Amino acid sequence: MWDILLLDCHAATMAQSAKTPCGAIHDAAIAIEQGRIAWVGAAKDRPKVDTRETRRLDGMWVTPGLIDCHTHLVFAGERVREWAMRQAGASYQQIAEAGGGILATVRATRACSEDQLVRSAAQRARTMAAQGVTSIEIKSGYGLDLPSEMKILRAAAQVGTLANVHVSRTFLGAHAIPPEFAADRQAYVALLCEEMIPAVAQANLADACDAFCETFAFTAQETRRILTAAKAHGLRIKLHAEQLSDQGGAELAAELGALSADHLEHLSATGIAAMARSGTVAVLLPGAYYFMGETRKPPVAALRRARVPIAIATDCNPGTSPIASPLLALNMACTLFQLTPEEALVGMTRHAAKALGQQESIGTLEAGKFADLAIWNISEPAELAYWLGADLLRERYLHGRPDKLGTS
Repeated sequence: MWDILLLDCHAATMAQSAKTPCGAIHDAAIAIEQGRIAWVGAAKDRPKVDTRETRRLDGMWVTPGLIDCHTHLVFAGERVREWAMRQAGASYQQIAEAGGGILATVRATRACSEDQLVRSAAQRARTMAAQGVTSIEIKSGYGLDLPSEMKILRAAAQVGTLANVHVSRTFLGAHAIPPEFAADRQAYVALLCEEMIPAVAQANLADACDAFCETFAFTAQETRRILTAAKAHGLRIKLHAEQLSDQGGAELAAELGALSADHLEHLSATGIAAMARSGTVAVLLPGAYYFMGETRKPPVAALRRARVPIAIATDCNPGTSPIASPLLALNMACTLFQLTPEEALVGMTRHAAKALGQQESIGTLEAGKFADLAIWNISEPAELAYWLGADLLRERYLHGRPDKLGTS
């Protein structure tokens, strides 16, 4: 027996095997049983199965719940002054050298209690949920010592409960060199590999490990050591790569079997070829590109030609992408990076699921996957990347349970 049957709706399944744009099924039926999709297809083809509850959606569209696969959602403070400096012409590196940047947020986050971090991050997550998000990746990286990093990762788990979203946690201790190790960066790399990664993995506080491979962050050699250690302790790996310069990070990510390489404004042809061979997802972050006033775009056309999966995320963080709107990120992906609306929506559903290594359970409307759904008052799926600031979401389902307001 089915638990819930959704009728009088249209489904954008986002399934890879679909023959229609966005995998669209007009006049669809979606059946839910024990938190999973039991059946989806044209209503006229629906099998005769007893159902506990039938719900009619008045012609609305149903998509997979949106997936924000790259955020730094747990942090304290803000960096408004840095933004003003940037507007006056200061570069990202100049701000960091002046004591701002990531380390400014590290100081604030270290001083903040776990409960305070949970409350502020949960509010941001609720904002995302109200725009159709059902899964969020949350990175650490604003602690840069073991107690603070573990505090952030514990807070991330609580955020999921309070905001009624699935949370994937990523350890990003290799976000920056902390000030106490400024004179001995190799000691910090050793600490990451020999103490912090093993402790995080043993405590089951993270699903993956990330690093920032950049001229003023971690070298390719240091990054290799960190990600190799993470793999040895059972963590999946991801990488901030080629955001401000080409450090060969994408090639390294592909070589090590990373789930994704993220940012990629300076991605080379060699990096694209390596990602295509490995299946590593390219996670593009148009919010950071916009907010930092960058002019070099990721090579979308080349990624498209190479059939590299492209995901889209908000990169929500206090310094370079204070954006809590997934729908705005979809619009930016289209207007700034020239993705089609369908590519952008695939990038925040099916490809975002792959970037988290969860493509077998979320990201499309297919039988057997979790019934994580977003129900929209729109006339076609492209509207999700078209409207700015419109109230489009009517309901969310998380594991088959309706959540009308997108919050809990």
